[in-house]
Amino acid sequence: MTVVAALEGTAPIGLAIGTFFSVSLDPPLIGFCVAKTSSSWARIEDTGAFGVTVLSEEQQDTSGRFASKVEDKFAGDTWVPAPVTGSPLIVGGVAHMDCTLHSVVDAGDHVIVLGRVQYLDVHRADVGPLLFFRGGYGRHDSLSTDLI
Repeated sequence: MTVVAALEGTAPIGLAIGTFFSVSLDPPLIGFCVAKTSSSWARIEDTGAFGVTVLSEEQQDTSGRFASKVEDKFAGDTWVPAPVTGSPLIVGGVAHMDCTLHSVVDAGDHVIVLGRVQYLDVHRADVGPLLFFRGGYGRHDSLSTDLI
């Protein structure tokens, strides 16, 4: 699970993203899918930049809050400004990306968002990322330690 966030003036706005993926190394691009009905995404898109926090397996409450319609999604979390765009990055995440908006592709009732990574930092090797599968949270456990 990831949180995508931006600043609207001085106020942070954000949403939970379950479908997040790497697109390209050169240039560095990431992607995610979001429903066209998302009012949070419409506001983030208008800023032209966003921060991505890859949530840790310890951040289930954060994920739930950002997936909800509560007014202050950042309540209970500390965030820091991303180094390039100033977008919010949530403390405690496994990794952070600071992105500018590259493009938005129409995809039925969703859009596919592509962001150009301006900054990337992996913060925590002590915990895994938070996963969401079949209606519940989980974590990754390797089936094999052999390299393919």
